[in-house]
Amino acid sequence: MSAASCLRSEDQFLCSICLDVFTDPVTTPCGHNFCKNCINEHWNRDDQYLCPLCKKVYYTRPELHINTFISEMVSQFRQEAQQKASSSSSEQQVAKPEVPCDVCTETKLKALKSCLVCLTSYCETHLEPHLTMSGLKRHQLMDPVENLEDRMCMKHDKPLELFCKTDQTCVCMLCSVLDHKTHEFVPLKEEYEGKKAELGKTEVEIQEMIQKRRLKIQEIKHSVDLSEEAADREKAEGVQVFTALKESVERSLNELIETIEEKQRTTEKQAEDFIKELEQEISELKKRSSEVEKLSHSEDHLHLLQNFLSMKAAPPTKDWTEVRVHPSYEGTVVRAGMRAVVQLRDTFSKQMKKLIEAELKRVQQYAVDVTLDPDTANPELIVSDDGKQVNCGDVKKNLPDNPERFSNCCCVLGKQSLSSGRFYFEVQ
Repeated sequence: MSAASCLRSEDQFLCSICLDVFTDPVTTPCGHNFCKNCINEHWNRDDQYLCPLCKKVYYTRPELHINTFISEMVSQFRQEAQQKASSSSSEQQVAKPEVPCDVCTETKLKALKSCLVCLTSYCETHLEPHLTMSGLKRHQLMDPVENLEDRMCMKHDKPLELFCKTDQTCVCMLCSVLDHKTHEFVPLKEEYEGKKAELGKTEVEIQEMIQKRRLKIQEIKHSVDLSEEAADREKAEGVQVFTALKESVERSLNELIETIEEKQRTTEKQAEDFIKELEQEISELKKRSSEVEKLSHSEDHLHLLQNFLSMKAAPPTKDWTEVRVHPSYEGTVVRAGMRAVVQLRDTFSKQMKKLIEAELKRVQQYAVDVTLDPDTANPELIVSDDGKQVNCGDVKKNLPDNPERFSNCCCVLGKQSLSSGRFYFEVQ
């Protein structure tokens, strides 16, 4: 428990509205904590229900719940702060140096009072004459202090009892009638009380400045957290878009390779058929060549003459002069590239449409109902009765000359004041 209490600091328990430690802390639906009275008064004053920290807008007044955990922590923090303050006060009292009696010769006893006339500090025993003797009773006594000579006027050697408001300095009685006779004076105690009150105000202002800066630190840290969340979301959306584009390109590449390979197989099949046909013709030509050679060596006159005509003509063959094997995939890359570009464009459009829809849905949570203020409209503008439409008229209307009305430009303001935070509204 002691280790945990050491980690607790005032920053953790500050209400961002009153800049003070929470009183009856409650939690809003967006997760931020405020004093119950502070957030209720804040919403009572404003036209809309806006979280003072993250600026989230609620269209109906949110239901507030007591944060029991924060409440218990604040209670413990207050107790620890009081104990610490009490301990610090005791330590200061203990640490405050004692003023010794100037009269004691051996053991210096603690002084009870200091005399501004005698410029001497007295213990209880040596103070007795100042309390009993009529001549000494008139001396000015005060709580014991050191360096009594610093409380005397260096010019007149008299106690500094007055404050010159004109010169803003401490003076003695003689100063008031000699050097400062036309000036305004007040007793030291009176000026002390005034200056003490001013210091109190200064201290409050400084504490407010400190708390405002602590709040600004919280706000900046919260902004960093929101920025980090937004960055992660943007990265995820970017990965989604480019993954889709990458997959589209890879599909197009695979289709291109498959198309080229299919056309190459078709070309190879065509070539194989041509080769088989040529080899068949070669086989038939070889057979005819063998028959012709055999007939040419025949000694039988009648046999040669009877078969000459059939052997003289070559067997029927195909004219291969114009036959070529052309790769059928030529131009495939160009056509595939053009198709891929179209597919990429379509894929990109679909992904961007998804992102735009998601972004629109995200910002619509900040939607506000804007109503135009006819009291600010330029006389040439026509504002509808419901304050939702405005048109430029042909005739300048004779309207009351309101200070807030636009006179030199055709403009109109909304009734709602949107000065900070996030707001979404549509204009047609």
